[in-house]
Amino acid sequence: MHGTICMVGLGTMGRPMARRLGSAGCDVTGWDSDAEAREGLALASLEETALGAGTVITMLPDGGSVASVVESLLEQRQDRIFLDCSSIDVATTRRLAGMAAAAGCGFVDAPVSGGPEGARDGTLSFMVGGSHDHVARVRLLLDIMGKRIIHFGKSGSGQAAKACHNMICGITMLGVCEAFALAESLDLDAQKFLELCRGAAAQSWILDNRCPVPGLVPEAPATHGYAPGFSARLMAKDLSLAQEAASTSGQTTPFGDEAARRFARFAASGHGDLDISAIYRAIRSG
Repeated sequence: MHGTICMVGLGTMGRPMARRLGSAGCDVTGWDSDAEAREGLALASLEETALGAGTVITMLPDGGSVASVVESLLEQRQDRIFLDCSSIDVATTRRLAGMAAAAGCGFVDAPVSGGPEGARDGTLSFMVGGSHDHVARVRLLLDIMGKRIIHFGKSGSGQAAKACHNMICGITMLGVCEAFALAESLDLDAQKFLELCRGAAAQSWILDNRCPVPGLVPEAPATHGYAPGFSARLMAKDLSLAQEAASTSGQTTPFGDEAARRFARFAASGHGDLDISAIYRAIRSG
């Protein structure tokens, strides 16, 4: 039905997503600007790699990168569908969807939540925007890669939902870090405090998967030197997108604005490639 699928962006999310599709029997090729990342999956160029692909999935760091890929491949064949799983701005998404339609192609925005763990296990959540027909065409692929697929409406609405979702994640991460820093300053046992929060109203995905205190959760990035599941640099970008959306819509989001400033400052101080939970160290030091 989909023919060959080309995954563009083979980083911490794109590569396990491609593997998930491959393990389900899909014919998958891949491309990345990093030659080492694309080894064994790609031909000499993006255009050659994507030539036979009926579906092109993008998992890239910003709107400019996604636009470059779509613009490079748009005239290659008609009836191709672009499935963008990156987190980018709504305006760029809608512009690319319009360009795709004019070229006889489809475009679906489907940013994700769930981190590398979800990409590996096929348990991602997809926030989807696009026409019903185009979403129906990629639904099988989304079902292979994720467990929760929510279609919010027209093009750009998936990105709008992701901006709102990640604003909650950024604010929550700061709250968890501040609470654990305060608990430490009050000489509370961190493991017992985690057990309390997990069984009470403070429970959250962030708490369970991004607990910021090293050693408390074996799988958490904090226990592994804050190696990123989701980097502070990307969180700063997503929070900036949320503030851009808030400004455009006329909505005031003071907590989101503060979270955006905090993560931007943390990333700019040389910690952008660490996990978001590493901001705990900056909060502890004051």
